[in-house]
Amino acid sequence: MVKHLPPAIKHLLTLRNPATLPAPPVSRLHAVLTSSYRSAKERNAETAWLVLTACSLTTANRPSTMAQLYRFVRKPDGDSATAGDADSRSSSSSIAASRTLAEAVNRAALIREAVLKSVIFVGVPRVILSFAAFNEALDPDVRAALRSKSRRDATSENISTTVDRGKALWRSIYAPHAEKLHDKLGSYHPDFISFIIQSYGAVLSPMPGETKSFSDTSSLADCDQGNISRAMGSVVGIACLRAEERVVPQLTSHVFGLLKVRTIEGLSEEDAWLASDEGTEWVIRTVDDIVDVVSEVEQDPVRVKL
Repeated sequence: MVKHLPPAIKHLLTLRNPATLPAPPVSRLHAVLTSSYRSAKERNAETAWLVLTACSLTTANRPSTMAQLYRFVRKPDGDSATAGDADSRSSSSSIAASRTLAEAVNRAALIREAVLKSVIFVGVPRVILSFAAFNEALDPDVRAALRSKSRRDATSENISTTVDRGKALWRSIYAPHAEKLHDKLGSYHPDFISFIIQSYGAVLSPMPGETKSFSDTSSLADCDQGNISRAMGSVVGIACLRAEERVVPQLTSHVFGLLKVRTIEGLSEEDAWLASDEGTEWVIRTVDDIVDVVSEVEQDPVRVKL
């Protein structure tokens, strides 16, 4: 059994930016959270704001900002600011603060779901770091009320339904080029497209049942806790790929994916607006505003405990 790293390897791991990137000053982060939330509230797009913010922060790889996002939507007297930032913290976090435990649980569940879906676009390591920081910040009563059993365990009874759900989402995003793109990606590796379709069905698409919005409530008994709509899945893709940068073909595909949501019947008012030209532009610009702030940081890296 290997109990300790050899000195040479241990030294190598200290090189090339080994620690996670820090958050911006609380006052700067809260300022952009406040302004972007107000913009969302004016447009009745608070759910999209919460989703895209969580995904942008995860992709930007600033795990500690996830705790600050939670405090922003949890309560006005969060403890993340220094004394000098107290006024900024109080005025900004209070505008989005949850009034009840059930509201806080719903918002925490929406953040968790958005970060989970981000794994398809930015990978497991960043998602683990974001989850770890977010989980550590949760109030005990909120953590206790969040779902602890998986809805996504694959079984012989549900795998065909999961694949069908993935294929349906694939077609809705990539039509009229869905089949051509499917075959092209499959030609790169025979298992690649199968992995994507199964991931779309198990992770990216909405789970069966009702979907949730920013203003909803939730509890441990809520079987639909954290479930987000087809439109919000596209918001996840856009936020991650825009924040990731230099992946324009994939970003363009998911922008089209959001615009195509407008053809779906029975959309909520928020989802219908997001699928409009104006709404999709707002999503992209809001991601830019958030990423610009968190990317300005010039501090020593910090370590996140898993």
